[in-house]
Amino acid sequence: MRNNSNKYYWLFQIGGWGFYIVLYTFLYYTLGIRELQMYYTLIFEALLGFLVTHFMRYLLRESKILLMPLGKQAFWLVVITLAFGVLYSSMVVAVEHNLQWEPESFRQAPYMQKWLRTTFGSLLYFTIWSLFYFAYHYVSSTQQQRMNSVKLEAMVKDLELKTIKAHINPHFIFNALNSIRALVDENPQRARTAITELSTLLRSSMNAEKEELVSLKKELAIVKNYLALEQIRFESRLNLDLQVDEDTLQQMVPPMMLQTLVENAIKHGISKQIKGGVITIKSYFEDDHHVLSVHNTGNLLVAEDEDGFGIKSTRNRLQLLFGKKAWFGLSEPQENMVEAKVVMPVNVPLATSN
Repeated sequence: MRNNSNKYYWLFQIGGWGFYIVLYTFLYYTLGIRELQMYYTLIFEALLGFLVTHFMRYLLRESKILLMPLGKQAFWLVVITLAFGVLYSSMVVAVEHNLQWEPESFRQAPYMQKWLRTTFGSLLYFTIWSLFYFAYHYVSSTQQQRMNSVKLEAMVKDLELKTIKAHINPHFIFNALNSIRALVDENPQRARTAITELSTLLRSSMNAEKEELVSLKKELAIVKNYLALEQIRFESRLNLDLQVDEDTLQQMVPPMMLQTLVENAIKHGISKQIKGGVITIKSYFEDDHHVLSVHNTGNLLVAEDEDGFGIKSTRNRLQLLFGKKAWFGLSEPQENMVEAKVVMPVNVPLATSN
């Protein structure tokens, strides 16, 4: 950004004072002025103006004036413009008067009159220069602030997502280990099978959490591994019903979100039922949205202000990824049945999604 800023500054600086020479050359020819010293004067004024405005820019940058509040910026810019405009005109008049680089009609005028006339013109040029410099700096700084703001928001979002993910894996691993521990004494063979299932599940989840979004197909594979592990513990008390529209399999969803909702369904629903129950996973399109829901046998007892980790993490992730375009809610559509429903915008699947 600084390199581009310097490049544009030099282009405008050279171009601006070059235009000054071209403009006055045209005026001199139009007025029929052919005196050679007038063109010496013109080149001298442009070179001096180039140096003085460059020093003026140096002062503006080193004094940090353009980082001050807008009112103070305007005040100091006016003061510096007046000061450098007067300095420039004083130097021009002194040099041209002593070297007699003035037209005959102007040479006999009083020194103060020359100075006032030159100062008026100089202040006009320096005001234009200051306005252009201020406008460019204001637009550049505003654009940079917006870019920094976007980067900061992205960094915060990424950090929050990583924090949530960092909590998800230990959360379900702890539950899975509890399931395996219950089998160690009761059925060692099944415990060994469960450890194998957990190993497969961990590999899948570790790969998934590296991504911000994964295909529903990949997420379902992780859920099936998890349910296979849980079915060792619950046996016939846990049943699965998949009602997934195949067209939704390539839709992108937050990794481990569905698994977290299924885990909650088992922990707060199936595990509390003596006869167990059914977990139904539905995925379909509705009104240009992708609807993903988990139904489980049980009752909705958790109050809104007592939401568990799974519910909070789901809401937070949807908010961070989709903003107001996504929605999540818990309901009890019928007796002894709880529904966790996620509504997300339909998205274009990634080319690399499986």
